[in-house]
Amino acid sequence: MSGDGQVAVLGVEPNSVVWEIGVDADCDEELRSALAEADGVEIVDDDYDDVVDVVLLWWRDDDGDLVDALVDAIGPLADHGVVWLLTPKPGRDGHIEAEDIADAAPTAGLQQTSTVSAGRDWQGTRLVAPRAGRR
Repeated sequence: MSGDGQVAVLGVEPNSVVWEIGVDADCDEELRSALAEADGVEIVDDDYDDVVDVVLLWWRDDDGDLVDALVDAIGPLADHGVVWLLTPKPGRDGHIEAEDIADAAPTAGLQQTSTVSAGRDWQGTRLVAPRAGRR
């Protein structure tokens, strides 16, 4: 899948602010380049102090406590924002079991809606705040 196709699969729309967390040398550069080149998409880092529409959280098994990372990720998230938890696909170094994500998401106040391929070595799990909790 091309980088543009990956951006479309993740539902990142023009004029979105995307906060990228956990970027390292193993991240999918095709996806990252496509995001950087997407029309009207602003990619921000930890220094950004406003609301974001999408959080891309690159996460590997040895990165620490997933619940804590998800709680931090939703802090600046817009009301209808989305967290994409990007994890290595099964069989790749750093893979996270689906049950671990299923356990961590509700503890952090999120619910899992879908999982997609986010590159050759990465999958994306879409997490959102439950509708009942939204204002």
